[in-house]
Amino acid sequence: MEQKVIYLAGGCYWGAQKYLSAIRGVKETCVGFANGNTENPSYHQVRYENTGHAETVRVVYDPEVLPLEALLRLFYRIIDPHSVDRQGEDVGHQYRTGVYYDDPADEPAVRASLRELEQRVGGPLAVEALPLANFYPAEEYHQNYLDKNPGGYCHVPFALIQWVRTIDPATWRPEET
Repeated sequence: MEQKVIYLAGGCYWGAQKYLSAIRGVKETCVGFANGNTENPSYHQVRYENTGHAETVRVVYDPEVLPLEALLRLFYRIIDPHSVDRQGEDVGHQYRTGVYYDDPADEPAVRASLRELEQRVGGPLAVEALPLANFYPAEEYHQNYLDKNPGGYCHVPFALIQWVRTIDPATWRPEET
């Protein structure tokens, strides 16, 4: 079974990880910090010391079950693609949105998905699409945080997390909901 990896920044990584983990075809997730200028930063450094990192979820997925295009369409459901450095109640550069790829062959699919999103929602997007420069896992207590702390804050509606478990991601289209 082939596996692929993509890095998705969608605001606070707790809710993004919970949602992305619920998608059929996602094999593994890890929260961390991407595309910043500090090596192996702590959460505290990212939050308060202007490291340039984005809170990001590393997503390992099976492209036979979950094509990249489908994964990205579902990811876009949990972000405000027009919002700069903010998702939900979280504000700051570390909460920017982005799609970071480590396989250059993924760039055309990423760019095409963003063009499709822009046509659907109108206006310029604030979603970065960049090669992955670096990724550092967050501390263990941040991994699967909402499983460990079910009442924790989440900008992703829990109903959406439940919904994504019920669909076939390869055939779902945004216009269906």
